[in-house]
Amino acid sequence: MAKRNIVKLGDDVLRKVCRTQLTFDERLHQTLDDMAETMYEAEGVGLAAPQVGILRRYCVIDVGDGLIELVNPVIDETKGEQEGDEGCLSLPGRYECVKRPMYVKVHAQDRNGNNIIVEGEGLKARALCHEIDHLDGVLFIDKSEKI
Repeated sequence: MAKRNIVKLGDDVLRKVCRTQLTFDERLHQTLDDMAETMYEAEGVGLAAPQVGILRRYCVIDVGDGLIELVNPVIDETKGEQEGDEGCLSLPGRYECVKRPMYVKVHAQDRNGNNIIVEGEGLKARALCHEIDHLDGVLFIDKSEKI
């Protein structure tokens, strides 16, 4: 595994829509491993491919209950609402209040192309939404509740 450089705000890659991941090979596996290592070293709870300069639809998340790898994720269902401060490894030291669903259900593929369903509440729901937003070029500051 190898630590990757995290792209910071101002880099155009963070504002682009990612392409669907079509191949499930050793290169993808290595990239997902690298992203997890990078996320853990940076003490984050999620990292999306564009944050390491890759315009593909995948991300890694760990809110404390184990690593989740999502390839081509799509949000199927949301319920409720939560509001709270959110940050991002691509915007170090910046936090803003963001409204997110309290519950999220996502379908995606795993690193081998198998279909999976991931559900999350609270912080996990927030992380799922945040990372999937990255895949569409959306940052949390775009959704902040600034007055």
